[in-house]
Amino acid sequence: MADNDKRAKIAKELAKSYNMELETVINYMANSVALDGVRAEEIKKSLQAEVQDELTHASQLASRIKTIGGRIPGSKQLAFDQDSLQPPEDTTDVVAVIKGVIDAEDGAIKQYNKLIKLCDGIDYVTQDLCITLLADEEEHRRIFTGYLTEYQKRGS
Repeated sequence: MADNDKRAKIAKELAKSYNMELETVINYMANSVALDGVRAEEIKKSLQAEVQDELTHASQLASRIKTIGGRIPGSKQLAFDQDSLQPPEDTTDVVAVIKGVIDAEDGAIKQYNKLIKLCDGIDYVTQDLCITLLADEEEHRRIFTGYLTEYQKRGS
């Protein structure tokens, strides 16, 4: 694959990551408001904090897309598919939300790993950004995996 083709592929994958981050922002925000119950409070606070982190990721991705000559998707170019992160019918089902967060983080981790490999030898700045974002997503997953372990021990 020629370098120009690889750069176009990198821009396309950055746009996919941008889409994923924005979808995560929407779903984290929805769940941070929708959850009910005393046991949901810590998760709601954590999700509210994560909204800003994910929004920052989206902003960084948009800037990088622009820098490398790609087109930043608008709302009509976005496609959402985070089924497991939709606010649950039972607004006290904290475990479902935690599992949805872990799924979203796993998806982001997979996507950033894909981009890191794609950028190797072609675009070190984008690769560095993706490594940084990967570390953030791995930390987010670790936090929510801890929440899941705690909730499962309590027999939620």
